[in-house]
Amino acid sequence: MMQLIHQHGGDLDAIERKYGISKSEIIDFSGNINPLGFPKTAEKSLAENLSIISTYPDKKYTALRQAIAKYTGASTEHIVVGNGSTELISTFIQTVHAKKSIIIGPSYSEYEREVTLCGGSFTYFPLEEKNNFFIDLPPLLQTLTPEIGMLVICNPNNPTGSAFTTEQLEEVLKHCKQIGASVMIDETYIEFSDNLEEICAIPLVEKFDNLFVVRGTSKFFAAPGIRLGYGVSSSQSFLDRLKTNQDPWSVNSLAAFAGEKIFEDTLFHVTTQKLISEERKKAYAELATWKNVKAFPSAANFILVKLLTDKITVAELFEKLIQKKMLIRDASTFTFLDETYLRFCILSPENNAALLQELKLWIE
Repeated sequence: MMQLIHQHGGDLDAIERKYGISKSEIIDFSGNINPLGFPKTAEKSLAENLSIISTYPDKKYTALRQAIAKYTGASTEHIVVGNGSTELISTFIQTVHAKKSIIIGPSYSEYEREVTLCGGSFTYFPLEEKNNFFIDLPPLLQTLTPEIGMLVICNPNNPTGSAFTTEQLEEVLKHCKQIGASVMIDETYIEFSDNLEEICAIPLVEKFDNLFVVRGTSKFFAAPGIRLGYGVSSSQSFLDRLKTNQDPWSVNSLAAFAGEKIFEDTLFHVTTQKLISEERKKAYAELATWKNVKAFPSAANFILVKLLTDKITVAELFEKLIQKKMLIRDASTFTFLDETYLRFCILSPENNAALLQELKLWIE
């Protein structure tokens, strides 16, 4: 199977070309995007205000940053926005410019790519399957020695769904402060969690200026096309560097306007969290009854599954399911995972039931 398909969830164009299936017909369980779609209130407001494409956005994005501050509880002066979370991740890594970094893995490949592009080296610290991929803190702290300049954490982690608690993160940040290391925490999936307040790092920003928390709008708000990311940091050097290096009007007028609206839509936030929570619990409970798989607890909107049988491989499952126009993620390209792991995200109750029925047919 071509590498392109596995490198990033939701590459429907590659699937369409390879299999001759219209991407509009594919039920995408690989992209981790909110099944409710883009918030209708924001969609309506955008449609009524398309004339804003004829104006430049506010260079300081004041209204957008205020909306994010209200949504997250962060201080407005500590909030930055960018052309997707990828731009902010890249800028932070460039600013830190660490010679050696540690990335908690398995995880998203963009972190190692950016570290490498900046001329640094990296080591993965493994989350272990025997612990359901939850962190064992003492070995991590031992690994964080003074030559380490940066630690990267995805929380909840992709693809495992496991999460650090805020208390654990504070312990890590104290240690990293002592050794002079910066910490980047990617909270792309945290809004799908049942226990956001127990795992969120944003409250720690005021205490630790070696911390950068980054989020995007692609997943929770089903808005990968607007390319809007935001981050929170009290590091003045990073905030100054971003202002210097970032292209003017990095976030376009439509994205900035949409951002103001989506963060205000409380009903959308609550409805999403309820749907994902109920469907994740239902899927996990079903998988727990199967003898040929192990499903791992998840705080995100996806579940990582390991096959415990030789009767079918994940690659074969991928092929069987794509013929049914269902796309799952073969997780074997993630560091530390092999060809027995797959990941699927939570969609509508009907689609989830259809996927589980199909998986059970081939696995059990």
